[in-house]
Amino acid sequence: MKRQKFIILLILTLFCQASMLYAGQPAKSDSLSNKEKGLVNIAATTASGELTKLKDALNKGLDHGLTTNQIKEGIIHLYAYAGFPRSIRGLQTLMEVLEERRSKGINDRTGAEASPIRNDKTKYDRGKAILEKLTGVPEREPKTGYAAFAPTIEVFLKEHLFADIFERDVLSYAERELVTVSVLASIGGVEPMLKSHLTICLNVGLSEEKLQQFVSIIEVSVGKKEAMDVQKILAKVLAAKK
Repeated sequence: MKRQKFIILLILTLFCQASMLYAGQPAKSDSLSNKEKGLVNIAATTASGELTKLKDALNKGLDHGLTTNQIKEGIIHLYAYAGFPRSIRGLQTLMEVLEERRSKGINDRTGAEASPIRNDKTKYDRGKAILEKLTGVPEREPKTGYAAFAPTIEVFLKEHLFADIFERDVLSYAERELVTVSVLASIGGVEPMLKSHLTICLNVGLSEEKLQQFVSIIEVSVGKKEAMDVQKILAKVLAAKK
């Protein structure tokens, strides 16, 4: 009888300890973090050219803990999709916001700089490897479609977009993809690219719930029509995955 009581007491003790340990762990969230929401808002308003909305998005992003370098990296990243004019206007607006905040005594964190790239492979091979990691699909030879029609742009994509830009470590692949789909949703007319990058979002760990939240943010930041267009494409992507 004493042995049975001891075993029961031991089991109860271990159960309580396990419960306490589990309670101390942060719950895995299927919601976009405030920083992720900030990146979406900033990218969408930069791409759409809504500078008043962008100022508000920048202030909220900084308030929620995005560093200056993370925001700069996101705005630099989006030039590959929205062009230099939008990206440069975004950076100029960030400079204005930071100066206004400094005048109010707010000192925002600069954050980490991008690490040096230490890789002996060619930029083309590095970009190719990153693209395969993002899509989960090996690159095929010979090239088809636009890559065969205009081989130069295919080289630029591998060497510059997926090596020079995606290889930088200030933002994760998931964060870069959130920036990318935010821009594509904002500019419109690029449904095949948006479909591809929403698929990549799932591949790099962004959940269906997070992508649904992303659509809601686009509705507020950009507009209802743009959000509805994204929702239709996302539905196709999710159906294909299932």
